[in-house]
Amino acid sequence: SDLVVVADDPGPISSQTEQDTRHFGEYAKIPVFDPSSPEEAYEMIQDAFSWSERFHRPVIFRPTTRICHACADIDTSGQRYQNRPEGFVKDSGKWVIFPRTAYLNHLKLEEQKETLSEEFSSYRFNTITGKGRLGIAAGGVSYQYAQEVLSSLPAGTPYSLLKIATPTPFPEKLGLEFLNGVTDVLCLEELDPVIETNLLLLCGKHHLPVNIHGKLDGTASKAGESSVEAIAQSIYRFLQISQPETSAPREAPPSLPIRPPVLCAGCPHRASFYAVKQAMKGKKAVFSGDIGCYTLGNAQPLDMVDTCLCMGADVTVAQGLHRMEPDAINFSFIGDSTFFHTGIPGVINAVYNQTEIKLMVLDNSTTAMTGSQPHPGTGQTMMGEISEKVSIEAVLKAIGVQFVETCSPFDLAKAQEAVKRAAEHKGVAAVIFRAPCITVSKPLPLLTVNSHKCTGCKRCIKELGCPAISYSGHKAVIEPSMCYGCTICAQVCPFGAIEGGSCNE
Repeated sequence: SDLVVVADDPGPISSQTEQDTRHFGEYAKIPVFDPSSPEEAYEMIQDAFSWSERFHRPVIFRPTTRICHACADIDTSGQRYQNRPEGFVKDSGKWVIFPRTAYLNHLKLEEQKETLSEEFSSYRFNTITGKGRLGIAAGGVSYQYAQEVLSSLPAGTPYSLLKIATPTPFPEKLGLEFLNGVTDVLCLEELDPVIETNLLLLCGKHHLPVNIHGKLDGTASKAGESSVEAIAQSIYRFLQISQPETSAPREAPPSLPIRPPVLCAGCPHRASFYAVKQAMKGKKAVFSGDIGCYTLGNAQPLDMVDTCLCMGADVTVAQGLHRMEPDAINFSFIGDSTFFHTGIPGVINAVYNQTEIKLMVLDNSTTAMTGSQPHPGTGQTMMGEISEKVSIEAVLKAIGVQFVETCSPFDLAKAQEAVKRAAEHKGVAAVIFRAPCITVSKPLPLLTVNSHKCTGCKRCIKELGCPAISYSGHKAVIEPSMCYGCTICAQVCPFGAIEGGSCNE
């Protein structure tokens, strides 16, 4: 069995793009399971494994943001799926894909698609409830939102509700049963009009006089995640009933302070960005970024990320920009985890094609943004076993990078000099900024502001943007509960007003 779990992020809440994985299932001709709750996900994922094993093909499991963030009590006492691997079974018609076998396997996929569509029409999580000439079709968390709204309607309100848990292959038989009893349908789904399109195709294929409403005709939003409030408005309009009046409005609470995402106090990435920024002051430079905590280097006052797309794109985007503007110094910022994940091939390409980029590897010894998972540079496997670390320096030298230097970003003077040398080097040059993330290290002695020396120039605030530093009474103030003792503020202060110590009484 082979299950691919893809957590789609409508919104997006923490992604670079909004993408609907259901399209990939349709493109690859493999089933997609779309749970609407954590409880359903627990049961459905076992079904997905069973179907994958039975049909000998991958299956996509697609929980969206709110399903992933939700919690629920789940009964685990029932029978659960048990995988019984049989090992590799030789079958050249299946595993050796020549043109002829590709053709034959394509025919099998099309046959299986029809079989799956038939079986999914009676799948327990694909359902039709209610009865009425107006129908609502929903999937994923949008179905739960719709249920919440519909449960509050007056008793006897006529409507038919179609739930689609397996959008690919679409359960045509169930869809036809639903369409034959309605005149109009409202489609509710995240993110693209997948259910809506399939219902439209069924109407055309079977010449059904049913009006389908949703994203394609502008009835529903074409981007962003669903919400109970938005779905409530759509359902009330569609069913042509008045939205219930809310209770008298309460006095509005005071506005909360704006808290944009920011690099942590003590984060080594802040020091790395600042060192590069200072070294390149007055020069024409472009800073290509990547996915990770260090994407926050784009925020003011650092403003050190000019591009951000996907993991590893910093290296390749910098190469393309160099071809367009060879007179600019093109920097590529990449984390240690991303370097091992998708960065190495891009660096090889730059070396081989003699593309002059400056690679800045931000090595904080972890995968901080997504859960501190181990990677080849941490010396520990996912199973907790100790393993030999893979050296970033050795990898870079092995693939032909001639200039490789390693330094601590917290020594700003030495870090800036390393960056300047890299910028002057002809060809690919790499600087590895090595300092641990605060999640895997202990704080150093805290820093305090000597109010007698502080002139209130705000340089520590305006240049670093550290959340531990604020301004009060015309003086800089360091919050002791947030300070991690990294010392870069002390190195930036022109008056020596920031001093080492325990905490500010």
